[in-house]
Amino acid sequence: MKSPALKLAAALAAAVTLVGTASLRAETVDLSKTTPPYPDVVNVSHATPPVATFFKSYFTAKSEHKPAQTTDHFSEAHLTYIDAALGWPFYNKKGMTEMFEQYMPKWPPTGLSYPTRISGDMHSAVVAFTDTPELFGGEIRILAAIDFKDGKVVRWIDYWDGRSFGAETAAKMRTPPDKFPTNFDYEVASEGASAKIKDVSQKLAAAFAAGDAAAAAALFSYDAAYLDRALRVRILGKEAIGKYLSRVLGSIPYGEGAKLMHVVGSDQGGGFEWMNEGSAVNRGIVAIDLNGAGQIERLDTTWDNSVMSDADLQALVLRSIEK
Repeated sequence: MKSPALKLAAALAAAVTLVGTASLRAETVDLSKTTPPYPDVVNVSHATPPVATFFKSYFTAKSEHKPAQTTDHFSEAHLTYIDAALGWPFYNKKGMTEMFEQYMPKWPPTGLSYPTRISGDMHSAVVAFTDTPELFGGEIRILAAIDFKDGKVVRWIDYWDGRSFGAETAAKMRTPPDKFPTNFDYEVASEGASAKIKDVSQKLAAAFAAGDAAAAAALFSYDAAYLDRALRVRILGKEAIGKYLSRVLGSIPYGEGAKLMHVVGSDQGGGFEWMNEGSAVNRGIVAIDLNGAGQIERLDTTWDNSVMSDADLQALVLRSIEK
């Protein structure tokens, strides 16, 4: 018969074993199989499983309003995070953490941030995501260009159109032109983009800049879709896309005169950032998904339409009408 001391020791040993086993199980939870605290509507058809899991972890932490867990996805060694619409730059992880520590305690439980589409891999990617109105005062639907190094984010640039948020509100929050950030870290030391997405992006950007609608349209698949969020335009089919481009490349900000600045993504998809110093809109992003043959099957672009006059914007929208 065991003594009371031996019984106590055995019970303690069993308890330690159970705690250790539970901790191990908690650490090895397959996040890809858990239900996130936000609408699980993301399209990952052009993303690798690891990058899909990474962003599920990130947006779970952000939607649960946990500053440290959110910024744990960023690199300690190097970080450039810029809201390109408002001109809010953060050049280190500490600054991002402090920003979230300021905002997150004020967010109600209904305030969510969640991905809707991911294209790329753990080298670099484009992510479409939504911030609900409770976070920053208005709904924001964003296309972000993201670079990784050693499994952490080293560069993240958000692009969105100010009119969907509220042009007047965005104007009040935007950094003045003379203080707007100029260092967008386009030459960041990251794990880069694939050769295929670079090739397609460079050809498309060159065709856009030259105003060559035929060359641009040749890069699309027969049943491709073309979306311009800033103009509220959706064009279906290669032929219609070519006709549309022939009408707008001389006027859209990412058309004639625009310059490709940075490419992200994999053989499945990604996109490129552009600049146009001759336009009222200086910068934006073009996201593209590729099929197995390397053709563009979906293009999704956005830029800050709130800095363009009503008249110029209306003229661009009217160009979507076929005659």
